[in-house]
Amino acid sequence: MTEAVPSWTDERVELLRRLWDDGLSASQIALQIGGISRNAVIGKVHRLGLAGRVKPIGPAPVNGRRRDEDAAVEIEAVLAAEEPTLPEPPAIVTHRPAPNFPLEPVPAPPQPVALAVSERVTIMDLRDSMCRWPMGDPTSPDFRFCGGRAITGLPYCTQHAQVAYQPAAERKRDRRVAGFR
Repeated sequence: MTEAVPSWTDERVELLRRLWDDGLSASQIALQIGGISRNAVIGKVHRLGLAGRVKPIGPAPVNGRRRDEDAAVEIEAVLAAEEPTLPEPPAIVTHRPAPNFPLEPVPAPPQPVALAVSERVTIMDLRDSMCRWPMGDPTSPDFRFCGGRAITGLPYCTQHAQVAYQPAAERKRDRRVAGFR
């Protein structure tokens, strides 16, 4: 059998409000009310929209209250004891050490092959066997597609397929050379 969970009666809510206004913590309020957890108190405080509080800096208050003079003296002592210090600047490295793996030359990107103007086609002239590589600005009236003979099963001609489909091994090598891992 499970015990009945105490509900938030009007009296308990009023006690919660009073203890919260007095500055007690959620744990202390839970102990005072009894039968509820700290989290239940926090949840109810949020649902009621009670004002949040900032935790005081320094040691815990004596007898539930701190004197303003004690707090002022402690703050002055902390400010006097703490002198700002700047961290040491990091050492400046003037050169990079040579990598411990052999660098392979990065292959130059394939040079674009000049296409005859007759091979450049509009969307209306494009067929399944033609390269669909876009050429130019799509918003301009001069926009065309490559129109060369496409590789079977691919949308591009040989030249544009080399640009579009780079083998995974080459991509990894290019990233490693560029300093990415």
